[in-house]
Amino acid sequence: MMKDWLRKHPNVRTIRVAAADLNGQARGKRVPARFADKVVKDGTRFPFSVLNLDIWGEDIDDSPLVFEQGDQDGVLRPTERGFMPMPWLEAPTALLPIWMFRENGTPYEGDPRHALNTIVQRYKARGLTPVCAMELEFFLIDDSGKTLQVPPSPRSGKRRKAAETLSIRALDAFDTFFTDLYDACEAMDIPADTTTSETGLGQFEVNLMHCDDPLRAADDAWLFKMLVKGLARRHGFAASFMAKPYPEYSGSGLHTHFSLIDENGDNVFDSGGPKGTAIMKHAVAGCLHAMRDSALIFAPHQNSYERLVPGKHAPTSIAWGYENRTTAIRIPAGSPSARRIEHRVAGGDVNPYLMLAAILGAALDGIENQMEPPSPIVGNAYALDGLAQIPATWEDAIDALEQSSIVPRFLHPELIKNLIHTKRQELHYIAELTDQERVDLYLDTV
Repeated sequence: MMKDWLRKHPNVRTIRVAAADLNGQARGKRVPARFADKVVKDGTRFPFSVLNLDIWGEDIDDSPLVFEQGDQDGVLRPTERGFMPMPWLEAPTALLPIWMFRENGTPYEGDPRHALNTIVQRYKARGLTPVCAMELEFFLIDDSGKTLQVPPSPRSGKRRKAAETLSIRALDAFDTFFTDLYDACEAMDIPADTTTSETGLGQFEVNLMHCDDPLRAADDAWLFKMLVKGLARRHGFAASFMAKPYPEYSGSGLHTHFSLIDENGDNVFDSGGPKGTAIMKHAVAGCLHAMRDSALIFAPHQNSYERLVPGKHAPTSIAWGYENRTTAIRIPAGSPSARRIEHRVAGGDVNPYLMLAAILGAALDGIENQMEPPSPIVGNAYALDGLAQIPATWEDAIDALEQSSIVPRFLHPELIKNLIHTKRQELHYIAELTDQERVDLYLDTV
């Protein structure tokens, strides 16, 4: 099948083979298309340490993967996704997503895609399949000057002066970009659905349709982020999933909706009414129980914590509620057959594989241990005293993960250790940067 794709696209001259590192950065190689068959058959190789680089792409100083282990190679093989076009590049080019294995063929525990797959297989062993959908927010930005601003509309040449929530005019101002984006999503088989104008300056949200394959859902989000950023540059401006580019506006989230279906295809969260089943509440309880310890996965960068402030459309309390967007976990209204959990903590700057592994892993922990959640919140969670809080600083989140006895129940200790090493190195070096240098760093990378 993979070889057939290239034969049907003879104009493709080069391919990129790429895997997601712990920060969600695409790491890989450029290969002439005539050697693609070899990559499909034999895979490719690069060091295990490449999936554990810091946000600049530098080795982690104290990582055992580098000199202590001789900087050994892993074997990277194509995922089931296969080849797809890269519409943001000028020359016809194909992308082949890959993931890392050890020499003996076993999955590499530090690969975030394998981390998610491990959780999925645990669900399948219980006869359950997660159904996931994601909402990705991002900003269109003119970063050509000293200060960030919304790009001028290609239609009018004017810049928006304020947020235009759910504005059709704001969408139409960038109609050419969004038309190209939807065409590109079609070509890459990314299920992009509704687009809305959001509450930030030049901010938009695109919903990705629900999918009963969590690996594919995470693939879609990872590829979508890559596509949006690349395509925006072709249109003469930047697109960023940075959590908070403008201090005065709300930041960008990556909200995840999920339910569970059994072997008959029935939603096990469906109680026939609005409250949901006991298993749904166990899943909610698991998510809440792990939320503080796994906050670093949902808010992985220094800038992430500028988004998590009261009253700015991002949760700060570890709480849940029905149809309540001030809580970290929301149970949306609607048909009981579509009953689901919305996890609202993650920013747009996350690694989608790690994010989904942490959400589904925590939910499964709650189900397996039959955890019970506290009472759902009614009203404004920002105004309620006594609620446990999501870590307010990057350093607190790193400490919480390092000290956690909960997260190792669903993420491999080597991956956790690698992530902590990475974030401690970034914490050290980012402290030396100016605010402008931090913005420049995160704008294109995350």
